Amino acid sequence: MSTTVASFDSGHADMVHDVQLDYYGKRLATCSSDRSIKVFDVVGDQLTHLADLHGHEGPVWQVAWAHPKFGSLIASCSFDHKIIIWKEAGDNTWTQVYSSPLHTASVNSIAFAPHELGLIVACGSSDGSISVVTHNADNTWSSEKVEGAHPVGCTAVSWAPATPPGSLVSAKGPGQPEKRFVSAGCDNTVKTWRYSEQAHEWQQDGPALTGHTDWVRDVAWAPNLGLPMTTIASAGQDGRVLIWTEKDKGGWEQKELHNFGAPVWRVSWSVTGGILAVSDSKSAVTLWKETLDGQWQQINS
Repeated sequence: MSTTVASFDSGHADMVHDVQLDYYGKRLATCSSDRSIKVFDVVGDQLTHLADLHGHEGPVWQVAWAHPKFGSLIASCSFDHKIIIWKEAGDNTWTQVYSSPLHTASVNSIAFAPHELGLIVACGSSDGSISVVTHNADNTWSSEKVEGAHPVGCTAVSWAPATPPGSLVSAKGPGQPEKRFVSAGCDNTVKTWRYSEQAHEWQQDGPALTGHTDWVRDVAWAPNLGLPMTTIASAGQDGRVLIWTEKDKGGWEQKELHNFGAPVWRVSWSVTGGILAVSDSKSAVTLWKETLDGQWQQINS
């Protein structure tokens, strides 16, 4: 497998923490300890700097693009306890359409929900809570909070696909979109959450998933494209990446993808969910694919 690696000068004055392409792969957003976000235009392997977004008062840990049906929107989270949602007003000018210190400590992770659920963003914080911010029909924003989600601190959040697993091959056809997400924390656990329409609140969806022996640094819910499979990957300070598969009768099966022998920072699925990218503290990025017999194999070695 041949790989082409291109690099560019971001123009940031300090460490870059996150880099995200938009839905079409035409725009790139970066964020840094220099407290800024930069937006670039991408044409082939050429990047053109478009805008600098200033508003955070601490290192910016993550950025996320909304689905284009909502316009050009970026969400960011920072050490300054704040979540900011930015909207492009045209001519590369961006305005803050939402900014709120919902948390009392660093906000470490931010993720937009699948577009089928509406314009919703989830955030995990070192104060142990998770907040869910929703854009309403009257153009206002409302927020809900899951207090004590990971009491020692939440490190990552990732949304489940909106399409219920198995709906593509079900005789009943597509089901109602599901509101679920997964979180990871400094309590060494992974937890899944589901929105209860009856109680009008987010509730933990079963017991915590235990298997890591140190902080869980990242978690990623795999796309399922309506196929009958629900899979989550988690990355640990303990050097291990675990794969969690939901069982038909509830609960989750755990399988170790690999022990990297060093802390693992991030895990990310391909669009189809067939390939997992793993980034570790040794500055290595590896790609993994499940074989027909259920084992995981590195494909870029």
